[in-house]
Amino acid sequence: MSKLATYRRSPIALIVLLFLGLTFTGTAYAAFQPTAPTDAYSAANAAEDVDDVEAGQKLFLANCASCHGKNAEGNGTAGPSLAGVGSAAVDFQVGTGRMPLAAPGVQAPSDPNAVNFSDQEIAQLGAFVDSIGPGPGLPDEEYIDLANADIANGGKIFRTNCAMCHNSSAQGGALTRGKFAPDLMNVEPKHMYEAMLTGPQSMPVFNDYTITPQEKEDVIAFVVNIQEGGNSFGGHDLGSLGPAGDAVFVWTFGVALLVGAAVWLGRKAA
Repeated sequence: MSKLATYRRSPIALIVLLFLGLTFTGTAYAAFQPTAPTDAYSAANAAEDVDDVEAGQKLFLANCASCHGKNAEGNGTAGPSLAGVGSAAVDFQVGTGRMPLAAPGVQAPSDPNAVNFSDQEIAQLGAFVDSIGPGPGLPDEEYIDLANADIANGGKIFRTNCAMCHNSSAQGGALTRGKFAPDLMNVEPKHMYEAMLTGPQSMPVFNDYTITPQEKEDVIAFVVNIQEGGNSFGGHDLGSLGPAGDAVFVWTFGVALLVGAAVWLGRKAA
């Protein structure tokens, strides 16, 4: 008994006890840990994801690697790294014809006629870029169908956050150093959502904490309302360019009217 008590008081006893406790805890965790269910559907999806990544990598190497690098790591000033940009950025840039970039410039313009990829190929490119580093994904359908949108709230948010660049009527505007905020008249709801989510080029990022998904839907509904002619309550919209367009109209026709009146009065007086 005294020999056992001696062992208990030994400094090694604490280490042995700690080792046995950790071993027992680890064994119990491994034995009772719940496992994710595996079925034919999950296995098929996993195989499909792998196939999409492989197909997207082939498309990327053929169309994007010259600027962004073979592993999307970036290539100096030619193209930035794509790690973390997400499939939403890929869908926006490629789906609007901005990428692949046709020619170097301060800004990539939208060109729907330059879209040479199918929806499936764009999704495969997005899957490959996501495999490099995950980022914002594609928007949920419920936020781009505009079924629950509040146009008035969207207008308020747009005027607060977007109008200083895109114009209060979403007609676009000039920025510094040759850049510009594009007009939004022919932009699909999905691409508007992705632009807010990813912040392409000079645009700031409006994540879901800054502007919630529902508020993004409201903003999109406001722009779509303008696209459908909901901004011309007083007659002709004069290009929806704001005071500048109105001033040009008044100056052109107003001055011509005043000159004509002056000539007519002068002839009458003579």
